[in-house]
Amino acid sequence: MTELKDLAGRLRELHTGDLLVLPNVWDAASARTVADVGFAAIATASAAVSATLGYPDGEGAPWQEMFAAAGRIARAVSVPVTVDAEAGYGMRPRELVDRLLETGAVGANLEDTDHRSGGLAEAGAHAEWLAGVRAAAGEAGVPIVLNARIDAFLPGRGVAEEDRLAETVRRGRLYREAGADCLYPIGVRRKADLAALVTELPGPVNGNTGDELDLAAFRELGVARVSYGPRFHFAAMAGLKSAVEELKRA
Repeated sequence: MTELKDLAGRLRELHTGDLLVLPNVWDAASARTVADVGFAAIATASAAVSATLGYPDGEGAPWQEMFAAAGRIARAVSVPVTVDAEAGYGMRPRELVDRLLETGAVGANLEDTDHRSGGLAEAGAHAEWLAGVRAAAGEAGVPIVLNARIDAFLPGRGVAEEDRLAETVRRGRLYREAGADCLYPIGVRRKADLAALVTELPGPVNGNTGDELDLAAFRELGVARVSYGPRFHFAAMAGLKSAVEELKRA
């Protein structure tokens, strides 16, 4: 527990300095590669991990297999690991915290999509659950770094385009009050929208790269953290496909 506590503290500190860049991984080999290059922390991507396991994203894979994969990743590196735990797999807060710590992870990405309905979870109820996770981490003695993903900008979540910014701010403030360390408004593509969110949201903000958003833009705006989701997994699979297609033609 002492080692996990130290790793959690290190991960939290990484949100307060220069931009924390997280090229998300999917297995032990990809985690070692990212760590060996010199990145200060490792983050998983649920879409990439679930695809590797043969399941669809969106809690399509059994949590036992997802957490087993996270454990293999954490054992492969010496830097802090944060796990994309999707929407928490229906677990109660203390169970989720205990399962995460068993893997060796010290951070979690937790989203507010309700995978049963496909829409967004009720914001107040989700904030209450996040507060429970925060409290459970305190009881366990490891201050897990909670990255609260806000899905209002994603299509199909029932939020009109003109309302997405305000709804993201509303939810983000609730989640921060509940104890989230970082707020992750996924799906934001416009620089102006992200600038407004960095201003309006309390605490560190996690961004995604896009046409208007690169690492220079994130540093300019004061974004704390950037993650890439399954992008590098998709690129690796595309490279494999290209190589075997060439082999097949030979």
